[in-house]
Amino acid sequence: MSFHPDEFDRLHAAQADPWGQEQHWYEQRKRQLTLAMLGRRRYARAFEPGCSVGVLSRALTERCDSLLCSDASTAALATARTRLAELAGVTLRQQQLPDEWPAGHFDLIVFSELGYYLTREALIRLIPAIRHALTAEGELLACHWRHPIAGGELDGDEVHDLLEEHLGLPRLAEHREPDLIMTLWSRDERSPAQREGLA
Repeated sequence: MSFHPDEFDRLHAAQADPWGQEQHWYEQRKRQLTLAMLGRRRYARAFEPGCSVGVLSRALTERCDSLLCSDASTAALATARTRLAELAGVTLRQQQLPDEWPAGHFDLIVFSELGYYLTREALIRLIPAIRHALTAEGELLACHWRHPIAGGELDGDEVHDLLEEHLGLPRLAEHREPDLIMTLWSRDERSPAQREGLA
């Protein structure tokens, strides 16, 4: 990683919610956009790397039968574990990308606010693991901040450009605004309307 896990541990030790995910309307709105961008009503097995304190994770549980959440930070996972403790089907795991990737397949991977904490080389190494982990109808939803990231090698647009270039999957939807970019890729090229026989 271009950022060491200790940096995130210090950040989470200083503040329980360092990005204000519960406080800021921007973050609340982004979660609603994330859920709205998903191509399916429900998912059997989902993976959220870089889950931080589990705020988005909690929202994802409403759409997922099983959710694996991982983060490199011990402190972040401790907060996430408390937040998600009473929810069924949630597993938390400490993992550092790109070298540690879970076994098995997922019909949803949510890659949110994570790519620019990796080097370009690390992200390019990670993308094949993402692709191979998706089921035949699997989706990848990526969401990133478009403003500069202090100390980051990549910005949000560059992360999405690399995903587009190296994933080799159809892009089903994309949303851009000054603050964020959100893209949905899927192995299944059909739109939600086509899947329901409406188009």
